[in-house]
Amino acid sequence: MKPLILHGHHAGPNPYKINLVLENLNLPYEEKFWVLGHDSKGVKGPEFLKINENGRVPALEDPNTGVVAWESQAVINYLLRVYDKSYTLCPGPDASEQDRVDYDKWTSFLVSTFGPMMGQRTWYARLNPIDNPDAKNRYEEQCVRCFGVLEGQLAKSGGKSILPSGFSAVDCHFWPWLRNYEFAQLDVSKFELFAKWSKVIGERPEVKRIDEFLAKAKES
Repeated sequence: MKPLILHGHHAGPNPYKINLVLENLNLPYEEKFWVLGHDSKGVKGPEFLKINENGRVPALEDPNTGVVAWESQAVINYLLRVYDKSYTLCPGPDASEQDRVDYDKWTSFLVSTFGPMMGQRTWYARLNPIDNPDAKNRYEEQCVRCFGVLEGQLAKSGGKSILPSGFSAVDCHFWPWLRNYEFAQLDVSKFELFAKWSKVIGERPEVKRIDEFLAKAKES
């Protein structure tokens, strides 16, 4: 099997999702890192735009099938359809309709709501050149609200995984975004089950491998 090619960034949360899925499925892959900008190494440059017309990471090239995918949810869905034959990260054919809906709704919650709120909070708290207290407060409130929603769901597994059935691609979607709560200057100390979940996920071997790999890649 030829290695898949993941196009990512040293620090972006969305490519990290794909790392997690690839590692959990034991798929061979190589990662090419891009930077912000319009030059030959930038996501807005002509070379990358041939891979992803939207100029964002992640993107995935699969030389085994000829498929090119971008948008993290589309990439993960592709990997699960083609390579997760034992349904280790998603509901299998014997799953109930409720299990399938739960998988979809929590993934959608991250992609459509929680992730964007975390991104906006991070931007206005750390990166926006002009202080905007209204925006910072709004996105802080929305993030804390989302953490509260997640806390209720984590109660179903005792903080071990987002879906009560165990670790899944849903956790892969959430982890790269929520692990950055300190950088986003969010106080989540009251969410005890989130803390437990963070410890469980952070101690997984593939998470440690990815963190080490990305740290070395950033230095090179």
